[in-house]
Amino acid sequence: MTLPMLPTATTTQSVRDTFQRPMRDLRISVTDRCNFRCPFCMPAEREYDFVPRREVLRFEEMARIAQLFVELGVRKIRITGGEPLVRAELPKLIEMLAGIEGVEDLALTTNGYLLAKHAAALKAAGLDRVTVSFHSLDPKTFGRLNGLGMELDRVLAGLEAAQAAGLTPIKLNVVPIQGVNDHEIVAIARWAKDHGYTVRFIEYMDVGTINDWDPAAVLSAREIVRRIDAELPLEAVAPAHRGEVARRYRYRDAGPGTVGAPEVGIIPSVTEPFCGDCTRVRLSAEGKVYTCLFAEDGTDLKEPLRQGADDETLRGILSGLWHRRADRYSEDRTAALRAGTFQPRGKVEMFRIGG
Repeated sequence: MTLPMLPTATTTQSVRDTFQRPMRDLRISVTDRCNFRCPFCMPAEREYDFVPRREVLRFEEMARIAQLFVELGVRKIRITGGEPLVRAELPKLIEMLAGIEGVEDLALTTNGYLLAKHAAALKAAGLDRVTVSFHSLDPKTFGRLNGLGMELDRVLAGLEAAQAAGLTPIKLNVVPIQGVNDHEIVAIARWAKDHGYTVRFIEYMDVGTINDWDPAAVLSAREIVRRIDAELPLEAVAPAHRGEVARRYRYRDAGPGTVGAPEVGIIPSVTEPFCGDCTRVRLSAEGKVYTCLFAEDGTDLKEPLRQGADDETLRGILSGLWHRRADRYSEDRTAALRAGTFQPRGKVEMFRIGG
């Protein structure tokens, strides 16, 4: 398939999409496999056809593509999955990415179950920080939410190892679901504050098609803030940069001007979507590029890559793809929900492209 190309962008000016959004954040899924079966991503009762290993990009291929993205404006790279720590020898990729000039932030999102084993090696390879998906402090609820009864203690040990290794600031991603774990919001916020972790509460989204998403299960960002503020008073913090998806709050008892204190972040992706400032692009383990978390399909980069395309050709494909980007699914979905016209449609599953 011949893909239209535009002139190559320089490293000094990021390409812009149809809404003038720059490309700043790259998420690389290193595998679509996972050792958890969380109901909002990979329900345990489903069967999965994973990408054959021969079709998964090699680390050298991922690093080459990342270099091209950086030349087009990317400054932050996040490693995702599936669960990225099930990919063997991951520190090798981290070292390659850390060596790319222009990368200002290199992070990893993990469920934390294997983190204690790998934290020191990841830091030594050049990883800056980690985000851990963390949805309950109750062992039984935690086991229910990971779908396989996996132990909470393993994740707690991973957090301690990450902190000891200097993979900070550590962030926790929490998805509150009404009637499941929403009663733990304040407890998790207090625990995270005491341990020096920044916690981000993410509204339950309709990612993929297999999680039987129900809008009634969404706990709104405003309600999350209200509950926390009632017991741990908060005040809003200004965004650090364009495209920051979390609305940030600091604890009032931290004192004015406190630097480095843990915060609370709220991601209102359903009730108050933020597509207008989205700067994220995603690369799947099989070499497809997605310009939206809710995309139906991606653009295959592996075929031209493995057929010998040079950097100029690949850069042109990526530049053209971003220039044509007009994604704003969350805003369209919220408008349809409010109008009573929302209809689910096909989307790529989250475990294939990360969160």
